Amino acid sequence: MNSPTFADFDFVEPIRLTLEKENYTTPTPIQAQSIPHLLLGRDLLGCAQTGTGKTAAFALPILNRLAMSRVPAVPRKPRVLILAPTRELAQQIDESFVTYGRGLKFRQAVVVGGVSQLPQTRMLNRGVEILVATPGRLLDLMGQGAVRLDGLDTFVLDEADRMLDMGFLPAIEKIVAVLPAKRQSLFFSATMPPALAPLVNKLLRDPVRIAVAPQSTTAERIEQQVLFVAREDKKSLLRDILSDNSVRRAIVFARTKHGADKLARWLDGAGISTDSIHGDKSQAARQRALYGFRDGRTRVLVATDIAARGIDIDDISHVINFDLPVEPENYVHRIGRTGRAGAEGIALTFCDAEERGALRGIERMIKQQIPVRTDHPYHLQMAPGSATKAAPVRRPGGGGRPNRRPGGTSGGGRPFGQGQQGSGGGRPRRPPQKAVQARRFGAAPDR
Repeated sequence: MNSPTFADFDFVEPIRLTLEKENYTTPTPIQAQSIPHLLLGRDLLGCAQTGTGKTAAFALPILNRLAMSRVPAVPRKPRVLILAPTRELAQQIDESFVTYGRGLKFRQAVVVGGVSQLPQTRMLNRGVEILVATPGRLLDLMGQGAVRLDGLDTFVLDEADRMLDMGFLPAIEKIVAVLPAKRQSLFFSATMPPALAPLVNKLLRDPVRIAVAPQSTTAERIEQQVLFVAREDKKSLLRDILSDNSVRRAIVFARTKHGADKLARWLDGAGISTDSIHGDKSQAARQRALYGFRDGRTRVLVATDIAARGIDIDDISHVINFDLPVEPENYVHRIGRTGRAGAEGIALTFCDAEERGALRGIERMIKQQIPVRTDHPYHLQMAPGSATKAAPVRRPGGGGRPNRRPGGTSGGGRPFGQGQQGSGGGRPRRPPQKAVQARRFGAAPDR
C-alpha cells in the first residue's frame, strides 16, 4: 500500500495551496495517522515527542475546521485553545499557525507570562479565533474576565508530561473544569506517566490513540557517545569540540542558570559565538537568543533544561551535555534537539567522576549502554564497571561509512582538529557534507 500524501487529505483550497507552495508532500507518521481522524472531529491521545511533526498534525485539521465553519471572531471568546508548558513552545506553535494558515487570515494571540498583559488583553478584546497560552497567564486573564472559554470548539494540551513535571497539573484541571461539554480535545505527551491518567479520562471522549515511537527511547538516528573527563578539563574539551567547523550548530546543556551564563561568556571570549537561555532571562532576552541561534548569528546556545523540550531549531548537528541532567528522563529530551524528523545528529555527554551514578541511571532508563569515546586529550580513566563499551573507531577506506567524530576527525589521531591524523602528519580530515535530502513536510522541526 502506498504511503499517503497531503493531496489525499480533504483540506480546503487555501491550505492545499500553502502546502504546494512550500513543497510539502509526504506527511510524517503522526500526521498520516492523526489527520484523517481529526478531520472527522475525533478526540485524540497522541504519544509523540517534538520533532515528529505533531504541531502540523493538529494545526492543519484545526485550521481546516475553522475554515469550514467560518464565523466572526467574538471578543474575549476564542474558538481554539492550545496550552503549552513554556513561552518558547507557545511562540513556536503560534508561528506554525501563521505559516499553515497564511491563506485563511484568522486572528490569533499568544498569552504567556514574563511580558506585559496589555497587548495580550487588547488582542483578546478585538476577538481571536486561535489562542495559544501557558497555563499560569491564562488563569490570570480568566480571573480578570479578559478571556472566556465557553465558546471553545477545540482544546489542545501539548507536552502534558512536561506540564506535570513543571507543576502545572492543578492549573490545567481548573482550565479543563470550565471547558464546554461539546468540544474536540487533543492530548499530546512524550510519555504517559500514571499521574496523567485521571486527566486523560476527564478530558477525552472515546479518543483515537496514536503512538509514533516507543516511550522513553532515544532516536535511532542520534549517535550517542560519552566522554569521561575531569571536571576541570570540561571547558577545554568543549572548546576543542566547538572549534571544529563540522559542529555546525550546537546546544550545550548546563545544570544551573549561573553555570549556563558563565560557560556562554567563556566560550564567547574564546571566539565561539555563543548565547545562553534559561528561566531567569526576560522573555525579550530569551527570544533574542533563540532568533540569533535560529538565524545562524549564534552558533552555540548554552541552555538549562528549560530548553530540553519545545525549542525546535533547524539543523542542530550536536547536542552536548556539559553537565549530566539530574533527572534521567531529561537526557532523552535534551538529545532529542538533534536527529529530528529523519535527520542525523550527534549527542556527546561529558561525565566526570562524580557523575557516574547519573550516567548509570540514564543507561538503565534508555536500556542501552552509551559508547565511550577514549581518543581525546582529556580522557579520564574510570574505575572498572563505569565504562563498559568503547565507541567504534571508524577509519577511512574505500566504500566504507564516512568518519563521524564529535569534532570531525577520523580514527587514530587526536580529535577535534588538535593534532595529527592516523600515523601520518597533516591536518585532520573533515567529514563529507551530507547530501541534501528532498524536503518532506515535517522534515523541519516542530514550530
